[in-house]
Amino acid sequence: MPSSDAPLLVIAAALTALAALLHLVVIVQGPRGYQWCGAGNRIVAAARSGSRVPAALTSVICVVLAAWAAYALSGAGLIAPLPLLRPVLVGITSVFLLRALVGPFVLVGNGRSARFVRVSSAICLLYGLVFLAGLVQRWEVLPG
Repeated sequence: MPSSDAPLLVIAAALTALAALLHLVVIVQGPRGYQWCGAGNRIVAAARSGSRVPAALTSVICVVLAAWAAYALSGAGLIAPLPLLRPVLVGITSVFLLRALVGPFVLVGNGRSARFVRVSSAICLLYGLVFLAGLVQRWEVLPG
């Protein structure tokens, strides 16, 4: 089994891959999955009506999260360096942290449950901090 001297980016990759997998589970579960995760009322209603829009949006999120997991693995040195590795990892970290900080203010009152806003913001904060610590840990050896 390959090892890495960047355990935090490996953890970031695992967490992000888990989030991607959760999004796939939501798609398979359909309206019940969207509702359980606290998606907005419009998304739940669209899923109930048979619209493909919720699955398409969730699939895009899944693909983005999977790509971010790959970038974390690349940053950890477990796979070959991906293009623009350092700036992409900075961007991923920034997106997670920004979502964590702004989410509770922006997402309130738009049909999402309060539980979804709190839980998803806390998760994004955790992910962002793990990415940040991993990025700091590997900064000097990351290709720009």
